[in-house]
Amino acid sequence: MTLIDLLTPAAVISPLRANGKKQALQELAQHAAMITGLPERELFEALLQRERLGSTGIGDGIAIPHGRMPGIDRLVGLFARAEKPVDFDALDGQPVDIIFVLIAPEGAGADHLKALARVARVLRNHAVLEQVRKARDPAAIYAILAESAAKAA
Repeated sequence: MTLIDLLTPAAVISPLRANGKKQALQELAQHAAMITGLPERELFEALLQRERLGSTGIGDGIAIPHGRMPGIDRLVGLFARAEKPVDFDALDGQPVDIIFVLIAPEGAGADHLKALARVARVLRNHAVLEQVRKARDPAAIYAILAESAAKAA
């Protein structure tokens, strides 16, 4: 499974307009609901519940919020580039402007962990990160991510 297996062009949001972590998660849950057909409130609660365990801000301006949901049969990703960096309580204390949401089926187990690792690996590539931060158009961001996923496969 590659990063692009998790993502569709419709799942790329740029710019994400949010003033804080909670608002960002709400906006992302709303978009995820449109893509998955799952209830927005349940998606938001799943993401928020995971954040309560510890920040999903992994450093370098990147966060990977994730949650498990009943009613979904495959891993689904959303990518967002924030209009302005958001305080995400990241490990390095830096605000976040790159957010990749991963929604997994309840029984995803190892697949969920492998997908998280793959997302982190792609987004930690400084060349990819730089290109994504410069791109403004969701289609351009999707193309950058698709190209990097193809190279990593």
